Amino acid sequence: MRRTHAILSVLTAGALAAAAVLTLSPSANAATTLGSAASAKGKYFGTAAAAYKFSDSVYTGLLDREFTMVTPENEMKWDATEPSQNSFSYSSADTIVNRAKANGQRVRGHALAWHSQQPGWASSLSGTALRNAMVNHITNVATHYKGQLYAWDVVNEAFSDNGDGSRRSSNLQQTGNDWIEVAFKTARAADSTAKLCYNDYNTDGVNAKSTAIYNMVKDFLARGVPIDCVGFQSHINSASPLPSDYQANLQRFADLGVEVQITELDIAGSGTTQANTYANVVKACLAVTKCTGITVWGIRDSDSWRSGDTPLLFDNSGNPKAAYNSVISAFGATTSPSTSVSPSASTSSPPNTGGGCTATFSNNAWTGGFVTTVTVKAGSTALSGWKVGITLPSGAAITNSWSTTASGSSGAVTFSNVSYNGSVAAGASTSFGFQGTGSAPSGTASCTAS
Repeated sequence: MRRTHAILSVLTAGALAAAAVLTLSPSANAATTLGSAASAKGKYFGTAAAAYKFSDSVYTGLLDREFTMVTPENEMKWDATEPSQNSFSYSSADTIVNRAKANGQRVRGHALAWHSQQPGWASSLSGTALRNAMVNHITNVATHYKGQLYAWDVVNEAFSDNGDGSRRSSNLQQTGNDWIEVAFKTARAADSTAKLCYNDYNTDGVNAKSTAIYNMVKDFLARGVPIDCVGFQSHINSASPLPSDYQANLQRFADLGVEVQITELDIAGSGTTQANTYANVVKACLAVTKCTGITVWGIRDSDSWRSGDTPLLFDNSGNPKAAYNSVISAFGATTSPSTSVSPSASTSSPPNTGGGCTATFSNNAWTGGFVTTVTVKAGSTALSGWKVGITLPSGAAITNSWSTTASGSSGAVTFSNVSYNGSVAAGASTSFGFQGTGSAPSGTASCTAS
């Protein structure tokens, strides 16, 4: 997940009282859910889930009803499962796994080795010490879940976006170019049954990055390095639209003999355009035999790491959108459900108006870290640029940001637009995000046109 990964609005416990109620189509051949529609075609349909949202009855109602595969959003990452070296914590991840198993859902593990969301102790290591720590971490976590998972994202986002197909310059890469291979071999030694996947973003079409990954997979298979699947995150927006060669790209990986899985799908937009793009993704997966399933990254728009883009299949209140029906139809089913829910309540910043724009933000926080999504909305006049000010709590620090340029990493931080999101039409909005350590921000954000 690109954070790139896992920004969700935090919901007030007990604020949602009514579970979603499904009204079924009378058609005898109708599928009733996303999961059953996909299953009828031999695929799974999954979502990312967050354990802290399980007190929200609308959230769990949709999770239990609609999906056949579940991916823990943050709960299996290195900082969550090994907060102190060689001291492992599985309670939140176990909550998700046990709930999924009780509901007859399968689980994708995410993620064993990644340059981001490492605990502080690991990010301070290098060389042999870091390599040994990685191997120990993979061994322990994969052993804990041995036999319980459908697949693991063993390595996440190890290639750069600089256009030449090179590896990302991370602390893990600096332990030696064989670190990905070692991670896969370690995972296989710990769990012989889970499918082992490589997962990345900006790889939806044939480009330098996806080709570099293709060549790595081909090399691994030739040399007997265990790899079973490749995950395509497919975060689709105006800056990164669905490429025309999406299906062909999936097929070339499948032709190597590995499964392909769409692992973190979200599509910015609304209405017919968004619905058609979702349908095209489903049709591409259906056309590739070894495309085993699709996972959307969140349930409602308010649960998304890019909530300002309204990129998911259910609106903030849990009602199905046009995109929901387009997915059902693309799988060849005919149901058109409706839901009845109480209004959603989420904890987020109130708007702060200034200089022709407003800025609001929402947090997904865990012990020792957070991810924040910020929505910038233009007033009655279009924006040609913007700046947002947010004050971080004492001890908090930004470690990563996207769709923005941050001035500073602690205290009062100013975020400025980048080239592709500075122009915002009157009344329209754009969004950006950042990840940090410590406590998540609260209060209000300032916004000024620039």
